[in-house]
Amino acid sequence: MPRDIPLLRRGRFAARLAETPQDREAAMALRTLAFRTAQTDGDAFDAACAHILIDEVATGTLVCCFRMLMLEGGSELAQSYASQFYDLSALQDFEGRMVELGRFCIHPDWHDPDILRVAWGAMTGFVDDNGVEMLFGCSSFAGTETAAYLDAFAMLKARHLAPKRWLPRVKAPDVFRFAARLRRKPDVKKAMLGMPPLLRTYLLMGGWVSDHAVVDRQMNTLHVFTGLEIGAIPDARKRLLRAVAG
Repeated sequence: MPRDIPLLRRGRFAARLAETPQDREAAMALRTLAFRTAQTDGDAFDAACAHILIDEVATGTLVCCFRMLMLEGGSELAQSYASQFYDLSALQDFEGRMVELGRFCIHPDWHDPDILRVAWGAMTGFVDDNGVEMLFGCSSFAGTETAAYLDAFAMLKARHLAPKRWLPRVKAPDVFRFAARLRRKPDVKKAMLGMPPLLRTYLLMGGWVSDHAVVDRQMNTLHVFTGLEIGAIPDARKRLLRAVAG
C-alpha cells in the first residue's frame, strides 16, 4: 500500500492518510451515511487500498473520504473494483501506472467547495509523487432512474466519450446505453446541474467516460466508467492543482 501521501492542509480542511483501524472505521461510517446503505459500507477492496480522510481542522469532523488502489498497468485491471462492472480489455495494454479512485463521498451536511479542492490537491500530490499516468473509477449519479439525468448523459455523449482505443465494453447485466439511445441536444445548464461534482471535475481536466451507465441497485446509483490520462490535463489546470497540492 502506498505510504507517501503528504499531509495537506488548506484553510479549514486537512487531508491525511488513514493509518489505524479506527481511521478506516470512520471512513466506512461516513460512506454508509453518504451512500445511505442499510449495512456498513465495506468490501474486499478496502484492504488493498490507501484511504484518504479530509477533516475539518477545528473540530476534527471527518467531512470527506475516498480510497485509491495502485496498479502498475492495464494488465492488473482485473484487480480493480470497476472491472466487476465493465469489460476493460481495451485498457489492458495501457503501460503506465494507474490509480483507481473509489468510494469518494462528502458528508451530506457539508457543502464547502474547498473540500473538493483539498481532495483534488491530495490526489495531485499522490499522482506526482508516484508517477501515475491514469486515474480511473466509477462516477456515480444518485438513484437508478435515468429520467432526471438525460441532459447530463446527452452531454457526456456529445463531448466526453472515451477514445475508441480505451472504450470500456458492456459487462454488467443492467445498463443504460445512453450513447446509442439518446438523440437529444443537451441543455447545458440542466446537464451541469445533474452532473455529480466529482465527475464534473474529471471532465474539466479532460476526462472521458464509457458509452453506457451501469444500473447498480445495491448502491442505488447509476455510474459511468471514468478515465483521466494525466498527460492530457491542460497545463493551466495542472498549475492550479499543483498550487493546491503545494
